[in-house]
Amino acid sequence: MFYGIIVRLYYFDNQQHNTPHIHVHYQDESAVIEIPNGKMLEGSFKRNKLKLVEAWIEIHRDELMADWELAINGEPVFKIDPLK
Repeated sequence: MFYGIIVRLYYFDNQQHNTPHIHVHYQDESAVIEIPNGKMLEGSFKRNKLKLVEAWIEIHRDELMADWELAINGEPVFKIDPLK
């Protein structure tokens, strides 16, 4: 979580979108964001908050991809530092 944005990576979550992604939530909005390119796959998100998520993904892409592989295999993931 950073700047009020909650980021989730679900276990075994590779069926619906079939691409590495995260789920983000802020107040009453939520979206699914692709990890490799930061593209929004589903939902809606405030533009300024989306920019923060995109920056965070850019900084932590390798860690996110490593955690994605762990999560889809049902293994524990590593905590990733928030955007500061």
